[in-house]
Order: sequence, then C-alpha cells, then structure tokens
Amino acid sequence: MPELPEVEVVRLGLQAHVAGRTIRDAEVMHPRAIRRHALGAEDFTQRLAGTRVEAARRRGKYLWLELSDKEALLAHLGMSGQMLVQPEGAPDEKHLRVRLRFEDDGPELRFVDQRTFGGLALDDLSDIGGDVLLPDTIAHIARDPMDPEFDLDAAVRALRSRRTEVKRALLDQTLVSGIGNIYADEALWRARLHWARPTEKLTLAKGRELLSAAADVMNEALGAGGTSFDALYVNVNGQSGYFDRSLDAYGQEGMPCHRCGTAIRREPFMNRSSFSCPRCQPRPRANSGR
Repeated sequence: MPELPEVEVVRLGLQAHVAGRTIRDAEVMHPRAIRRHALGAEDFTQRLAGTRVEAARRRGKYLWLELSDKEALLAHLGMSGQMLVQPEGAPDEKHLRVRLRFEDDGPELRFVDQRTFGGLALDDLSDIGGDVLLPDTIAHIARDPMDPEFDLDAAVRALRSRRTEVKRALLDQTLVSGIGNIYADEALWRARLHWARPTEKLTLAKGRELLSAAADVMNEALGAGGTSFDALYVNVNGQSGYFDRSLDAYGQEGMPCHRCGTAIRREPFMNRSSFSCPRCQPRPRANSGR
C-alpha cells in the first residue's frame, strides 16, 4: 500500500483542488468501496451533501478530508486506491467506485480502486491534543518523522522498549507512523542496520540516525512524487512518481550496493521481502536470550 510520501503527494493535490469547496452530492458506484461505513450508502451520501471540505489532512499513511461538521471523510487507499480530480463530464474510469460533485460545478473528486481493497468512510473528529483533530478510528496512530511535532527521542525510546526486530518496530504505526516496507529498507540501508537487529540492542544514537534517515529518504521521495512500481499509484492528476529510480536497497536484489559494491540480498520477512547489503548491514548474531 502507499507509504507516507505517496499519501502526502495525494494530500497536497487534494488540498489544492478540493479544500474550501462544498460537496453538492455523492454517488456510490460500488458498495464495497464504503464497506467501512457501517450505516451504508444512503447515510454516506446524505451526510456528505452540503458539507464543506475544510482541509486535506494526513497522519502517517492515513489520509482524510476534514469536513465542516467536525466529521472526516477517511480514505483507505489499500493496494490500488486512487483519488482523482477530473472535469465533470469526463468519461468514467473502469474502476470508478465513488464520485463527489461540488456546488461550484468545478472538477469532481473520484475514488477509483481496481482491487477494491481500499474504501471511504465517514468518521467523527476528536481533539486528542496537538495541532489537528483526528478521526476516531486512527487516534492511536503515532506521529511520523516528517511531522513538525514529532519527538525524535520519544520515538527512539518507544522503538527500544519493544523486544522485537528493528524493522518490525519501524512498521508498527503505533510507535512511529508513515514507514512501510519500502522506506524501512531504505532507512535501514542508510543507517547500516540489518532488519533483524534486536530493538533492545539499538542505542539512542543509532535510533536517532535510523529515524533521521527515514525522514530524509521520505522527503527525497516526496520531491520525486513518491515511488511507483506500476500504474496503480498516481497523484490526483493521474501522474506516477519516480523515486523507484533512486532506491538503494528495496527491490534491488542482485544489484551492486551503491556504497560498497556487494550484491544486494533479498530475505523473506513477514510474508514479504526485505532487501539489504550483506556487507554494510551484517545479520546480527543469534541472541540466545530472546
């Protein structure tokens, strides 16, 4: 699924093209697209009609539109979800699931999802402290390394408190959000850490280096429009990102490490794969105490 840079690219597009506009009506084309909205399509469309989009928000990999009635339109992009801004009257996409039209008769917002793993839902917004209201269902999600209020040392302490491998901790969105498989591998490569390093063996200095590397690589990816491996991840204008050309570890099996020249290895990890350099990121010795 999209990680922080890809979601932020979409958020920026929504902020530019949708924020400040009032929804005229909503149309649900496929019920699965709103399966997370327990009250169904009729309630979904009725509550959206006449509401104003105040802002497009994000926390980690989670995206929502803040609405005028202290509600959020929470978007789960899943594996193939796309939020597209299209001129009203443009031909429908093959996998169009939800359409929002606006009172100004300008471009409409379409949720397109080929695999239907994603979806939209309305959720209440709550003040849990901080700079923005959060949808209730994601109130437990931690801040991400690109958040202005991110507490680096507190996040490192949270990682070190879990007795697990460091990559598993990086992917735990309740400890630090926004990092998925791609950027975890890239940050670990930059910090010269193997994914199986025990979190309790992570020093404060190394933890800071790792999370700073994650912030750096995600900022670079954001500048490149995100990472696209196929046509399923696009921004609101339908354009793909190109950070995949700059990856140092993820997906680079057999390619020479950009730092030492050793072939990048691929190892099984949580029903997925993890990529690292055998020389720069040696596997930690077995810990008989764990």
